[in-house]
Amino acid sequence: MKIGVDAMGGDFAPLEAVKGASLAARVHSHYQIVLYGKKDEILSVCSNESIDSSNLSIVDCPSVIEMGEHPVKAFSSKQDSSIARGFQHLAQGQLDAFLSAGNTGAMLVGSLMTVKAIPGIDRPCLTAAIPRLNNHPGLLLDVGANADCKPEHLEQFAMLGSVFYRSVYKVDQPKVGLLNIGEEEEKGSIFTRATHTMLKNTANINFVGNVEGRDIFSDDFDVVVCDGFTGNVIIKVCEGMYYRLAKRGVQDEFLDKFNFKHYGGSSILGVNAPVIVGHGITKADTFVKMIELAAEEVESGMIQKIKEAVSASQATS
Repeated sequence: MKIGVDAMGGDFAPLEAVKGASLAARVHSHYQIVLYGKKDEILSVCSNESIDSSNLSIVDCPSVIEMGEHPVKAFSSKQDSSIARGFQHLAQGQLDAFLSAGNTGAMLVGSLMTVKAIPGIDRPCLTAAIPRLNNHPGLLLDVGANADCKPEHLEQFAMLGSVFYRSVYKVDQPKVGLLNIGEEEEKGSIFTRATHTMLKNTANINFVGNVEGRDIFSDDFDVVVCDGFTGNVIIKVCEGMYYRLAKRGVQDEFLDKFNFKHYGGSSILGVNAPVIVGHGITKADTFVKMIELAAEEVESGMIQKIKEAVSASQATS
């Protein structure tokens, strides 16, 4: 299994990406990890940190897509960048998965322009792990890829989230909920009411009804779907709450679950290969979790399962 890592992505690149890739390669000897980035900088990190680079492959990429660059313009003009090269190799089958803690917009653009959406998927989406009291986190999607959605897009998100949850968390019938302002079916906007009706009549998901914001951390729902605008606000509120309480010295086992480092990155679901996007401040141990998540998606055959679910959905529509 070959997993590509953008060594130049993130606030601490390439140091933390290289350290994380090296650690993952040692812990999981069957992973072949390929680093994309400026070779001299990567080798300098290996030398300074006493990292054995012999268990890592390096693809020299002279350009870097910076965090503040316009995603479409940067991806189109910097085809020799670490992100663009990684996606080229992913699309060509030279990699099984690709991940980065760099420019999220560029990762979305690369997914759509190079790897491309699975036929039948209108809007690939971003996921986020939601802390819960049980051993499995919940899944929230979309969290930023699609600010404006139609009911049929959320229907696809529900299907994508269900397949992800079955593949990664090994739950046969994940419970799907629709984020809304009330539990009752008639509550919400025209958009959420229409989405509720559509999800209720979708055969290939286990839809259990509306989810109010206060209940997304409960064990009553495994997968929660919403538009990307709402989902992004939710995860940013959770992140802000966690960091402010942590700075005040609040210590609690459940509160600690809000630290993104426990979950690795966000999967881009609906494209033809596993793609993972990490937080800009990702450190080495979280890069390991990103790599492990990518490997789980590959080993579980998640992409093929999504394609089969799309085919089944089209056959019944």
